[in-house]
Amino acid sequence: MEISYNDFAKIDIRVGTVSRVEPYPEARKPAYKLWVDFGPEVGEKKSSVQVTEHYTVESLIGRQVAAVVNFPPKQIGKFMSECLVLGFPDADGRVVLIGTDQKIPDGGKLF
Repeated sequence: MEISYNDFAKIDIRVGTVSRVEPYPEARKPAYKLWVDFGPEVGEKKSSVQVTEHYTVESLIGRQVAAVVNFPPKQIGKFMSECLVLGFPDADGRVVLIGTDQKIPDGGKLF
């Protein structure tokens, strides 16, 4: 299905830096709770991510990630997710996060 550029422009994808990570043992599938700083315009948002196969708590702190920041909050178990952190599946279907190869100011918008 094709979409117009105006459709794409409605999706607010920003880069942010992971500021805090906690294990999320109550999740149905292994997951972490992430807090991501998207800079002064968007602020900090939290998300539940199923990335425990490729990432440790320590490896996520300070990492830049891409996320959709304009979805409405979604209840994930007992945790309220405020953004959708983006990734691609590897050959085994495990999530590999989308990041940047250079430091980008937090809040930078994908275009």
